[in-house]
Amino acid sequence: MKKNVKTKLKQDLVTRDLRCLWHPYTQHKTAAPPIAIAKGRGAILYDEQKKAYIDAIASWWQNLHGHSHPYLAKAIYKQAQQLEHVIFANFTHAPAVELAERILNYMPANINRIFYTDNGSTSVEVGIKIAIQYFYNQNVIKKRFVAFKNSYHGDTFAAMAVASPSIFNLPFGEFLFQVEFIDAPILGKEGETVQQFAQIIEKYDDIAGFIFEPLVQGAAGMQMHSAAGLDKLVAMAKNAQIICIADEIMTAFYRTGKFLATDYLENKPDIICLSKGLTSGMLPLGITACANFLYEGFLSDERAKAFFHGHSCTANPLSTRLAAASLDLLEKKSCRQKIVKIAQAQHQFITKISRLENVQNARALGVIAAFEWKMPTNADNQIINWGAKIYQFFIRRGVILRPLGNTIYILPPYCIRKRELEKIYKTIIKFLSKTRLNNSEKSGDLYF
Repeated sequence: MKKNVKTKLKQDLVTRDLRCLWHPYTQHKTAAPPIAIAKGRGAILYDEQKKAYIDAIASWWQNLHGHSHPYLAKAIYKQAQQLEHVIFANFTHAPAVELAERILNYMPANINRIFYTDNGSTSVEVGIKIAIQYFYNQNVIKKRFVAFKNSYHGDTFAAMAVASPSIFNLPFGEFLFQVEFIDAPILGKEGETVQQFAQIIEKYDDIAGFIFEPLVQGAAGMQMHSAAGLDKLVAMAKNAQIICIADEIMTAFYRTGKFLATDYLENKPDIICLSKGLTSGMLPLGITACANFLYEGFLSDERAKAFFHGHSCTANPLSTRLAAASLDLLEKKSCRQKIVKIAQAQHQFITKISRLENVQNARALGVIAAFEWKMPTNADNQIINWGAKIYQFFIRRGVILRPLGNTIYILPPYCIRKRELEKIYKTIIKFLSKTRLNNSEKSGDLYF
């Protein structure tokens, strides 16, 4: 036994990983070995050889305040000494109540109930189930949903159902419920989307909900659409008694410039899903915030009309206390100033590169910047493969960018320093200069 322990200690961590782990979104037959990260500080991650990597995507859009933030770590430590967990059915505790009270201060006036889950996908799952059961409790069967084309809402089954058919959900298509897909209201084409939605509303009387990623469709490649167009769709849905679900998992916490992306709308959703930045990525937590009329739709003398959904770690005291601590940092004037500066830098950078010949659809909103790299005409046009190739170019240069196909985006933590952001920009410029279209005929290695 002791010999085995010593042998393991001598072995490389990556070797041990490859022997026993299965990573998400990874084709292990062709993927490069994972990078073993030893620690993180601010916007920087360090591997076992002490090489530094700038976390330019906030670790899947989660990290708001930087890695290993001492204030957040201390909040977890103090809470763990008092109460680490208690079942949330028939019990409550201060961290859960206090966080709910604070989050509701940021919600629109019609939102006044908080349901806790573990992550973004489950927060969406809860929103969908609430919409369906709300009508079911009234003896009305509505199970159809409307969503945007190219949408992504998570990997649990209901969340997969309301996403466009893609590599994320194709094997499970026959198990998913009926969804009508419409175009996102792209600026200048809002009228077409409104017409599509109007036709669906007229055709079907069993639509339970309309779910959308407000203003930015993340996994679709940071595709952005019109606030005015989305506002019109929400108004149409409400007029038809369709429950509106805003998936703010990526867009909340000032990512788009306002606390919620739906703050740009006059017509407010009935359900808002939160996760990711909620705990700055330190611990799992999800929130499904909903209007009181939905909550009241479950009140009955019949116990069967209650919402029978829960998780073992629902409202975990460590996670909820951590989320409150993250709000503390977010509410600081210095943090808000950093957000404004990052947004300004992103817009300036996007304006700069938009003139380049191999850049398409350069765009920015709040702290989110994105563009499409125009692939050479003689290149392998399997976009799904290019993301991995582009990723390798940046990771070798100490920048973590995880392209979505040929879409390159930057979504940094708010603690990022000016010099770190400038390195990201310089590395992107270097990539673009090495992959100019007129060089594509000369070299098969566009990302060396």
